[in-house]
Amino acid sequence: MGSNHTFLKTQNMQSILKALLRYGQITRLRLAQLTGLTTATITNLITELINQGVVKEEGILQVNQPKVGRPQMVLQLNPMARMAIGVHIGVGLFRVSLCDLLANPLETIEEPFAVEDSPEEVFDRIQSAIHQIVDSNQVDKTSIIGIGVGASGLVDQHTGENVHAPNLGWRHVQIREMLSAAFPYPVAVDNNVRVMALAEARFGMGKDCYGVSFVYARKGVGAGYFVHGYLYRGVAAGAGEIGHMIIQPDGGQSCRCGNSGCLETLVSEPVILAMAEEIRQNEPDGLLAQLSQTRVFDIDLIFDAARQGDESVLSMLKSRARYMGIALANLVNMLNPPMIVLGGLLYQGQDILLPTIESTMRSCAFSSLGEQVDLRVTSFGHLTGVIGAAALALTTFFYEKYE
Repeated sequence: MGSNHTFLKTQNMQSILKALLRYGQITRLRLAQLTGLTTATITNLITELINQGVVKEEGILQVNQPKVGRPQMVLQLNPMARMAIGVHIGVGLFRVSLCDLLANPLETIEEPFAVEDSPEEVFDRIQSAIHQIVDSNQVDKTSIIGIGVGASGLVDQHTGENVHAPNLGWRHVQIREMLSAAFPYPVAVDNNVRVMALAEARFGMGKDCYGVSFVYARKGVGAGYFVHGYLYRGVAAGAGEIGHMIIQPDGGQSCRCGNSGCLETLVSEPVILAMAEEIRQNEPDGLLAQLSQTRVFDIDLIFDAARQGDESVLSMLKSRARYMGIALANLVNMLNPPMIVLGGLLYQGQDILLPTIESTMRSCAFSSLGEQVDLRVTSFGHLTGVIGAAALALTTFFYEKYE
């Protein structure tokens, strides 16, 4: 009987917290309507949350009609009541962020690392960054609910193992084990693009949407799927490997996965850089070549060359955008998502890439399916990965595990 009561109370708390997260400011009566809980249950649990400092009253509800009965107090989460640490591990770069209950970053530390560095070397630096960010913000350590990690490659979220990160050369890296040995906080680990989907679905533009597909392009190309309140991982945690969707089966470039003509061989950052380098060599007097004389030859330079009128670069980028649009049309045909959010270089070069991506996706998707998709770029910019990692911790250790 006692265990059933505790379970029911936990479920009710989760329902209240998720409603407060989604709707922001809300009254007790509205909470009862949304959750289906009795007003007595709402009153008791809200009182408990207020006493814990998690929820606060923000004044009386303002209405444009004669007042009947007692005035209703507006409630909202107290963002600073709890904290989460997010760790994003990219290819050659990691970010560590301290976030509040709404996944707002208080501070972010970003550090490059060599892909030749061992996982142990990288995690030594990550641990130092976590200590630094907690100490510099003078956070009450008891308010930290956990650490979330978004890692490149195939991740087993049950064991916290980075099973295989081909772009880093990592295999069977025990991420949870290493961080749990260094810190007194629980640790959750998942694929980096998957947690980006979680960030947008729980804390970003997908809060009112039942399904969000997040597509990310950088060194590789991947996707994350959030459906009806949960991340979809697949039977072997491999859902979202759209970078290895075959787009050019005949005559396509070899991919690191062993196949040819994968999406990753057409739209990833290394491919765009290689194609831009060819343009620079073939057109030594062109705008791209001129700009590269005084700037680092990177993806930002390539996008700037296109913005400033380099037709060869613009044509190359539009051709890459078309391939991405075809891939999204395939995704639409398979999953029929209500919203697709783009990140990484797709966010970075949105003004150049998005028009072609969108028109191709809408025209190539079956029937009118493409017209019904809300296609956007991430609302978190270059911090999507680390905010997603914090969102993983917040979801796992607070919103879905409140005791």
